[in-house]
Amino acid sequence: MRTTTAVLAAGAMIASGAVVSGPASASTPEQTGPEYDWSNVEISGGGYVPGIIYNPTEEGLVYARTDIGGAYRLDRDADRWVPLLDHVGWDDWNRLGVLSLATDPVDTARVYAAVGMYTNDWDPNNGAVLRSGDAGETWQATPLPFKVGGNMPGRGISERLQIDPNDNDVLYFGAEQRQGLWRSTDAGVSFQRVESFPNVGDFAPDPASENSYLTSELGVLWTAFDAASSPAGTATSTIFTAVADKEHILYRSDDAGATWAEVEGAPTGFLPQRGVIDESGRFLYITTTDTSGPYDGSDGEVWRYGIDTGTWTDITPTQRPAGGDFGFGGLTVDRSDPDTIMVASQIQWWPDILIFRSTDRGETWSPIWDYVTGGDGAVSFDRRYEQSIDGVPWLAFGKEVSEPVPGSEPTPKLGWMVSSLEIDPHNSDELMYGTGATIYRADDLTAWDEPGGTIHLAPSADGIEETSIQGLAAPLGDVDLVSAMGDLGGFVHDDIGTITNTFQAPYFGGGTSVDAAGLAEGVIARVGTDGTGAHIAAFSSDGGDTWASSPAVPGSTGGGNVAVTADGGGAVWAPASAAPQVTRDAGATWASVSGLPAGARVEADRVDRDIVYGFAAGTFYRSEDGGSSFTAVNAATLPAKGNVRLGAMPGHVGDIWLAGGDPEGAYGMWRSTDRGGTWQRVDGFDQADTVGFGKAAPGETRPAIYSAARRDGVRGVFRSTDGGETWIRINDDDHQWGYLGADIEGDPDVFGRVYVATNGRGIVVGNDSAPVETAAWSSSATYTAGDLVSFDGSTWIASWWSRKDVPGAKRGPWQEIVTLPSGVAQWTLTRTFVAGDIAEHDGRLWRAKWWSRGDLPGAKHGAWERAD
Repeated sequence: MRTTTAVLAAGAMIASGAVVSGPASASTPEQTGPEYDWSNVEISGGGYVPGIIYNPTEEGLVYARTDIGGAYRLDRDADRWVPLLDHVGWDDWNRLGVLSLATDPVDTARVYAAVGMYTNDWDPNNGAVLRSGDAGETWQATPLPFKVGGNMPGRGISERLQIDPNDNDVLYFGAEQRQGLWRSTDAGVSFQRVESFPNVGDFAPDPASENSYLTSELGVLWTAFDAASSPAGTATSTIFTAVADKEHILYRSDDAGATWAEVEGAPTGFLPQRGVIDESGRFLYITTTDTSGPYDGSDGEVWRYGIDTGTWTDITPTQRPAGGDFGFGGLTVDRSDPDTIMVASQIQWWPDILIFRSTDRGETWSPIWDYVTGGDGAVSFDRRYEQSIDGVPWLAFGKEVSEPVPGSEPTPKLGWMVSSLEIDPHNSDELMYGTGATIYRADDLTAWDEPGGTIHLAPSADGIEETSIQGLAAPLGDVDLVSAMGDLGGFVHDDIGTITNTFQAPYFGGGTSVDAAGLAEGVIARVGTDGTGAHIAAFSSDGGDTWASSPAVPGSTGGGNVAVTADGGGAVWAPASAAPQVTRDAGATWASVSGLPAGARVEADRVDRDIVYGFAAGTFYRSEDGGSSFTAVNAATLPAKGNVRLGAMPGHVGDIWLAGGDPEGAYGMWRSTDRGGTWQRVDGFDQADTVGFGKAAPGETRPAIYSAARRDGVRGVFRSTDGGETWIRINDDDHQWGYLGADIEGDPDVFGRVYVATNGRGIVVGNDSAPVETAAWSSSATYTAGDLVSFDGSTWIASWWSRKDVPGAKRGPWQEIVTLPSGVAQWTLTRTFVAGDIAEHDGRLWRAKWWSRGDLPGAKHGAWERAD
């Protein structure tokens, strides 16, 4: 839904928003299309998990929040995380940034999320607090009169949204950007600013920066309740709230938030990252760093505060195996054994993070690893853990898995950006912590405390898909899907249901584009940033088993995009801000392209090996020599601004589709059937952002077309099976995934399967749950033109009225329709072709010179000429 909210004065009431998940509203057109099953291509993680939140009273209930990919709940039976915010749509995309999440200790079906992506001008929308009464199955929204930064500095700081354990209708939320502390007394339906709270928390990572991301003020951080200070049913009297102010970090209220005072003796010089109360020991524990995190933090401390005595004790672990200092992030107390606490370094990039465990409330600490010097002076690596990434091999990030040794970075690492470190409050053996790439879990944590004891760590992020997808290709042959993505580079998925390794040799730290040949199996190209930071292209002729790498292009600022020629013999690469490059020898050598501007979009014709298309700033370009040189062929009607995506229709020469544009100018979908010479706007599209093609529907002569777009006022994922004459929305209001403007691809082998690129929810895959079955031909039935039947293993279409005509007769009413995975029609004896049609016969491509039916390709003076 779209929500517009006026900025309210301090102390004003914020009313509840409308239901944002569940039945479509009356204004939404009735869904009459196919029903789709939606899931993800298996990657498992891939992004920062700043928060893991256990419910303190219901065993097994745990949530995770991400910075750009929504929130999740763990399905204990399946041991998979279930996405909870897939209903977030295009207009409210920022709600996939989750700054905080709270799970109700009294009514455990209640869960809340404070959502919003950025507090600067990157995000035009204000934030909201979402609330659910069914563990995240459905949600309602309370719009906020300010922005929320789920992907801003400090997003790993402890939960800003907290529920009073004694009166669970009371919630507190610490806001950024000088908005102060807010409170709800009606279970999140409305919020009011707590005017008595004295400090807005004005710390910014770099106030003098010209980058608005770094001038963002972190504001009010987290709240902790002393539950013992009030009886159940009465708002908790004693509350602690932390702020982003290095000289005044902590405030206390002893009258349920009516008045506040700074806590005397609180440490200074650092930011309070996490705060946890131990009711048994009557302590408040705090971890601190010198910066906001999550990417930095070179110093910090750990403190214990006596709630009843007012005494502060510095309990900072002293071990520094690598010599350098670091700040502290993750903090947890074992609720089953509150003498036991654990903390983690917020950042220690080299050689690895450190996790510390204490069984005496911080008097002494045991590090998860250390360097030990023996009597002979030799240094050894002493550790309390074994770590396996066998189930998620890409966590090696392009390196060989190795045992940790002194003075070296291990592979895999324990992690980085460890903001959330949590012991299950119902099970002392379960530990989970979030990193910049995954969640790690141990199920034998108490083994740490045994002499020589070792815990076992493994990734535990199945179901969480948090990658930002830049490009997709569904190649011919055995490979299911190839992807380009930020941070991880991308994958070659032989099986989309199996977790695999990222691109190797060369490894990519970030991928921007992939493409596959229209006619040749196993030919793939990819572009991005390699492990050294260079922008390069890589070309494979064996389905990604081996790659030939290009040299870096001087002056390029990014990977750009790539197009593989139809025959797989070459490719055109357009790096960002640099001259486009071409290879005609499968990536062995590269040369500059003429006639095509830097930064252009490129797309190869899917049938004609010599034709490559380009687009830049409203002008369409065409190459007829495999991409070596380009000529402008159209400079009118197309969008001059905004993101644009090109798609060449498989199996059809010169049939090109363009989606994109600018909301303030030309924006929609256009089609050319003459290799870009002229264009027509596709009716019905108010906006369109991607276009892709997949296996044709039974009996159809053109591939299925897919687009993420707004059509007739409705945003969604659309499909056409009749060459773009009609369209149907195939997603629903519960499956929207925020921003979908990067790419979309259909599967060449499975009709109805579509792959959707998201920005933070990985690769979404949709399958038509009940594709139309073609009825078997019957001698007793009457058929009219256009009717489909199955007969002798093929699909047949009636050309005119028919009864008792057996499919297969050369001049009969039935045409046998066969389309190859490449989208090219297979010549059959009964099929009608018109001039210009391409068909495959006996391993060759042929072009019809005139109307033809039953004329064998290759016959002398016949209707066909070679097209390859």
